[in-house]
Amino acid sequence: MKRFISLLAFLYMGVGLGAEVPSAARQIELAVLAAPQAEREACTVLGYDAEGNLVTLREGTNGLTCLADDPNRKGFSVACYSSTLEGYMQRGRDLRAEGKNNKEVFDMREEEVKSGKLSIPTNSILNVLTGKINAESGELEETYQRYVIYIPYATPETTGIPLGPATPGGPWIMNPGTHRAHIMINPPKPEPKPMDHSKH
Repeated sequence: MKRFISLLAFLYMGVGLGAEVPSAARQIELAVLAAPQAEREACTVLGYDAEGNLVTLREGTNGLTCLADDPNRKGFSVACYSSTLEGYMQRGRDLRAEGKNNKEVFDMREEEVKSGKLSIPTNSILNVLTGKINAESGELEETYQRYVIYIPYATPETTGIPLGPATPGGPWIMNPGTHRAHIMINPPKPEPKPMDHSKH
C-alpha cells in the first residue's frame, strides 16, 4: 500500500513518469519568452517530443537557441543562449544522461575545455526565465529573469568584477578562474503584492 501511495505521489509531481508534454506550439511560445522580445520570432527552439526526448522544434536564423521547459522537472524554467554555446550545452546534457552528477559534469568539461576538445565562447550569453504556470488559467505568472555571461578563466583580478554583487542586482563572478567563469546578473525580485484584506 505504501509503495502504491508513493507511486501516486511521484506521478502527481510530474517527475519522471506521467509528465504531460505540451504541444510544440505551446513549448515554443513559452521558451522564446527568455529571449529579447525583438529576437523571439527567429530563435531556434529545442523542446520535447511525446516520449520526452529533446528535439529541435523550430530552426532559427538569428544565432539564438531557446530551450523549452523540461516537463520531467519540477517548476518552470526556460532559457535562451547564444547558439555558439550549443556544443558546450549538449555535452552537459549528454554527461547527465550518462548519470554524471553536477561535480562530475563540471570536472569533465573543465578537462575537455583545457585540452581543446570542447570550446566555450567568451562573452556568450545565457538568459534564464523562471516562473509558475497557473493551473486554472494556464498563464505564466511570477516570472523572474536572470542573466549569465560566460568569461572563461576570468577572475576579480582580471576584470574588477567582485565575487558577490556590490549592489542589489549588480554583476558578480561565479566559478572564477575556471572554464565556467561567468558574470551573474540577478535583478532584484519584485516585492510581493500585499494582500487586500477588504475582500475578506
